[in-house]
Amino acid sequence: MARRSLKASTIGIEKAKRAFKVREWTQEYLASEVGLETRQSIWKFFTGKPIERQNFMEICFQLGLDWQDIAQLPDQRLLTENNQTWENCQDVESLVQMLRSRRSDKIQSQCATTRLLDIPQPIQLEEIYVETNILNNITSRRWLDILDLQESILEKFDCFDFNQLYQERVSAIQAVITYSKLMVLGKPGSGKTTFLKYIAIQCNKGKLLSDRIPIFIRLRNFAEDARETGSYSLLSYISQELADCGASDQEIQTLLVDGKMLVMLDGLDEIPEDDNYQIISKIAIFTEKYYKNQFIITCRIGYQQYRFEEFSDVEIADFDSSQIEAFVRSWFINVSNNSLEKGKDLTCQFVQKLQLLENKQIRELAVRPLLLNLVCCVFQGRSDFPVRKVELYKQGLDILLNRWDKVSNIKRNEIYLRLSLPQNFELLSQIAAITFKQGHYFFTQSNLQQYIKEYLYNLPIDQTEQTESEVLQLNTEVVLKWLETHGLLIEQARGIYSFSHIVFQEYLTAKNIVSSPNSQILEKKLIELVSHLTEPRWHKIFLLTAGMLDNPTCLLQFMQQEIDQLVAFDKQLQKFLNWVNHKSLSVQSTHKRVAIRAFYLTLELLDNLNLTNDLPFSLGIDLRLTSSLTPDLALDIALQCALQLSIALPYEPSLDRVLALSFALPDDRTLACNSELQSSLQKLKEQLPTPVQGREKLKEWWNANGQIWANELRLVIVRCRNIGHQWQFSEQHKEILKQYYTANQLLVACLNSTCKITPTVIESILATLLLPTPKRLMTYSSI
Repeated sequence: MARRSLKASTIGIEKAKRAFKVREWTQEYLASEVGLETRQSIWKFFTGKPIERQNFMEICFQLGLDWQDIAQLPDQRLLTENNQTWENCQDVESLVQMLRSRRSDKIQSQCATTRLLDIPQPIQLEEIYVETNILNNITSRRWLDILDLQESILEKFDCFDFNQLYQERVSAIQAVITYSKLMVLGKPGSGKTTFLKYIAIQCNKGKLLSDRIPIFIRLRNFAEDARETGSYSLLSYISQELADCGASDQEIQTLLVDGKMLVMLDGLDEIPEDDNYQIISKIAIFTEKYYKNQFIITCRIGYQQYRFEEFSDVEIADFDSSQIEAFVRSWFINVSNNSLEKGKDLTCQFVQKLQLLENKQIRELAVRPLLLNLVCCVFQGRSDFPVRKVELYKQGLDILLNRWDKVSNIKRNEIYLRLSLPQNFELLSQIAAITFKQGHYFFTQSNLQQYIKEYLYNLPIDQTEQTESEVLQLNTEVVLKWLETHGLLIEQARGIYSFSHIVFQEYLTAKNIVSSPNSQILEKKLIELVSHLTEPRWHKIFLLTAGMLDNPTCLLQFMQQEIDQLVAFDKQLQKFLNWVNHKSLSVQSTHKRVAIRAFYLTLELLDNLNLTNDLPFSLGIDLRLTSSLTPDLALDIALQCALQLSIALPYEPSLDRVLALSFALPDDRTLACNSELQSSLQKLKEQLPTPVQGREKLKEWWNANGQIWANELRLVIVRCRNIGHQWQFSEQHKEILKQYYTANQLLVACLNSTCKITPTVIESILATLLLPTPKRLMTYSSI
């Protein structure tokens, strides 16, 4: 084993002094370059006294000297210690394989497992790892116009993944093979450490870079050791790693010079601020001197303050759908300890439900492994996603702002801590509310810094325990960098920012409303919110606000008043709503009366507004409609379907469509209680051409008689069932009805999104839902 201390020979001291004099340094300066807190070791070095081996080598390195020319080395002992292992190795490659073998257990111990948030035990890394992709072009360095970005989100409102929209993804493994010096950037929880550990394991197993010796260093741990020992030398740190495996100094130098190392430095952003400059400078010097080796450094996006020469910067891409499915499958089988069969079944359910429209916000969060793990934890308990998603979004924000650093034991710059966690939430909520109200999903850095500056200026002095001047000294750039480092804000192009997920902007906008300091301000904000009732992009804000409010009654009542105002003063629309009410009262059903009104409102607007069949509106009010429809409802929906087919036929008459129309008409058993309707429909059926007449005859018949037949069908349905009316709505009426219909759907969704409302309030709202204005004064005993 290598000796623990060295001292300079008489000749060596003279050489060192000459080199020191040429540089015109002081001993204090040399000590700082070596990474020592005092010059005591420097003084001992120049006076020929023994000092710690690593410090001796680093001093020689800084002076541009070969330490072996300076040290006093007993020849026989040196030969014995330094060449014992070397004699058994025929060449450098044999030495590499020997040290790989000796270090194998340590690399496995460092990298074979990983921890997931809220999972009590370590997980085998290869059981959860998903193939990583990277972006060659760093998102924040793109030259894009803010108007182009804004148009992208407006054109594709449900998609906020600009990595997919603008950049091609490539394999991260391929990047490791291609680039000898790689800086891997990524958002918090994007899988940087997991990827680096995977590379280490693959190298350790000989599946990747098998001619290199893997060295895995957590830079946070390196910084802690450096403070304890007083040495920030990366060379000394790596030398000690290899010396522990029996490598001599000569062997280590040979390996480094020949480029036989794979040095992986994890967490550049986790280095404490006080150690940042020294460690970064040591890394830069080391990577430049030993340039033949392979280096991979990981760092959070937004934190990188230094660009390492000759390093290629890449960014970890968000998960695509196939990666999400692969992660979820591994999670349900290997992490939650389900059986293989149950794990596959849960994966199938997860993936299917994730594609549903109501889960698109969850789908947005699932592109990041850290948040996908949270979603899996939530899904595991009930085999479904929560209907009320407010708590899920809250947990996601808390993980990024607070918990992830806390469980990882990462200590950030003290200046970041001058804003408390609640203040950071408040600041983000204020930014979200301002930008969302403006319709801006992207905002310039200058605007963003202005919002931060205004918030800091208005902070209560007694709350921060600072003088006003100290508050104003808080650097807006530093606060912005903190928010970016934690993955809440992302620089989507040079000087252009957005929230990392649009759902966070929406959640924080709602949070800004419900966090109002008093009831008067809250009421004012709720009234302002309701003014956006007919704007689709605000609908999620309504749902989130209803889910957050301790008592959402006021909001729901404001919404209902605004909805009624849409149609209150239009005679034709009031006439239409009178018909809806009258029709709902004419049918026999055990379902809630308001659900029947919703059923017929939807049914009638299918024809007049070209809506899709939207039975979920009724189901949101009365889930019993899912299992069975009463005879009246079943008959009317069948007739409406037949009417829709007859209307579509003139545009594309075909034998299949005529057959479908014939089958769509209710059968005799369904019509047994309505002889007039039965007789009329039978006559209409007999008029339809038969399949044996062929396609040409069918087209000929339909072109001559189809419109008349369809009109007769409508007349029969109107006369016998009082549905299928042609209301002759104007374009303005149609627009108002669409707004009315969608707003009522939203109101019902808000009712279902909160558990903080009494049954009495729910009944009072539903009792007057979808009624004409005069009828709103009445309350039905059966809702």
